[in-house]
Amino acid sequence: MFYGDAPNNVAEKDDYLLDMLVDLGFTTAEQVAKARAESGGAGIVDYLVANKVIRAGDVTQAKAAQFGAEVVHLSTMKIEDDVISLIRRDIAKKYRVIPLFKADEKIAVAIADPSDLNTIDSLHHLLGSEIELRVASESDIETALSKYYGGEKKAIAEGAFKDVIQEMTMAEVKLGGLDDQGPDVEADAPLIRLVNQIIMDAFKLRASDIHLEPLSKRFRLRYRIDGVMQEMSAPPKRLQASIIARLKIQAGMVISEHRIPQDGRIQTKVGTKVIDLRVSCLPTNHGESIVMRILDKEGLRLGLPELGFLADDQATFERIISLPDGILLVTGPTGSGKTTTLYSCLNFINRPDRKIITVEDPVEYVLSGINQVQVNDVVGFSFAAALRAILRQAPNIVMLGEIRDMETASIAINASLTGHLVFSTLHTNDAPGAVMRLVDIGVKPFLVASSARCLMAQRLVRKICKKCVGPYMPTEAEIRALGITAEQVKNANFQKGRGCNNCNNSGNRGRMGIFEIFVIQDEARKLIYDRVPSNILRQRAREMGMRTLREDGIRKVLSGTTTAEEVIRATVGDES
Repeated sequence: MFYGDAPNNVAEKDDYLLDMLVDLGFTTAEQVAKARAESGGAGIVDYLVANKVIRAGDVTQAKAAQFGAEVVHLSTMKIEDDVISLIRRDIAKKYRVIPLFKADEKIAVAIADPSDLNTIDSLHHLLGSEIELRVASESDIETALSKYYGGEKKAIAEGAFKDVIQEMTMAEVKLGGLDDQGPDVEADAPLIRLVNQIIMDAFKLRASDIHLEPLSKRFRLRYRIDGVMQEMSAPPKRLQASIIARLKIQAGMVISEHRIPQDGRIQTKVGTKVIDLRVSCLPTNHGESIVMRILDKEGLRLGLPELGFLADDQATFERIISLPDGILLVTGPTGSGKTTTLYSCLNFINRPDRKIITVEDPVEYVLSGINQVQVNDVVGFSFAAALRAILRQAPNIVMLGEIRDMETASIAINASLTGHLVFSTLHTNDAPGAVMRLVDIGVKPFLVASSARCLMAQRLVRKICKKCVGPYMPTEAEIRALGITAEQVKNANFQKGRGCNNCNNSGNRGRMGIFEIFVIQDEARKLIYDRVPSNILRQRAREMGMRTLREDGIRKVLSGTTTAEEVIRATVGDES
């Protein structure tokens, strides 16, 4: 092992690190002397960072140089599962280390403080292997621990999950009723309790999706939490077929069919709460892959501020959705929250004096006081056919799950021109792009110009956890990437979560939208009618007051509700 010549006490260690910072040109002897006097001689390095004389990254570089170690950026690395398994969760959490790779009987680990000889000695004895040091920032280590090992809630859930697996034997699995799923199946059979545990853990961790994926040598279990996939402790490969069969039976699928995709639904109780799951089964080369979408009705009762609308955008949006006719299109990729936004709009305008009908594929959430229609392509009941039929029901407001083709688009636009308010979605990257998408489908530009009231693009970003939020300063690279001005920095309320049990040590809890709202007024209608190119339409829309996704995201970073990192990730394609 390489330890270097480390000083023994804290004061000497600080002095050694300060000398290294000066030698590397990150600060000067005069600045150090001034900091020593102002801080009283204690915590000088922290004082320099807090007063922005040096950056946290400079300290990481100096620590690495002090011990001749390499600096690593864990956020840009993908560490494989077999490497992570080299160090147990409890050890990694206790000593704040991340394994990077194993070579020549040595384990390379990332650590924030390479001068901590006690930690290095303990790792050496616990792992029975030589330790090769790499240095990473403390924030990088914290994020990686959360990503690869999870927080305390995840650990508790996985512990309970493993307890169920340990009780199971192959004989018990068979007893659980896989070969004969009649009415005599025991509710406490180990297999049933195992499947219930998977669903219960996902719900407790606020997951939106459960992914059970057969791989060549293992059966992978992942939850999507706040839009980010997290791998969990998985059942053994030998239980793959049994678990999938159990889920297919619960979802009402044909258990003997393994060649074609199937869809189904499961309704189950977690504690006193009844939850619905939409289940998709897809044949793969190593078995059937199951994805379960947890349908959380709580999210549908969110008001516009909870969705992420700031006051000015909320006022604009409320005005648009209160119009008597026209079409409102919400655009964005799959998983960007379009359906939740439209359902929240329906809840906002759902009153006894209005008749609302939706056409969906599938109907995910049952809404009180709203007529919901399920598309069935097998019998020819398509979006277009359903839309034609419901217009004869004299609705005031129509929600169409998605505009997919010319026939559907034409009926929807004609409905909006004949006194109906129509909500729908499109898959485009930005709001002005919806115009070109409709024209490409075959809709005449004058029909788009006449019917469209508002085109809105959206993305989802993670919100900062309210329990562990604290002030922070984005890096220079993040500030440059977002184009934040010096004046904005001066008045900003930058915040970031430190990580706690409430957010599973991620620093984030929940998600909200960032929006690009293009209100169609007379000037915009003329541009659409004249078939101006998409880039020109976008430029003119911005001149007319449209904020881009990134600009709306910047406002939320400056207000301290999300982080620069989140907005950059969500708007990577936004040229602004």
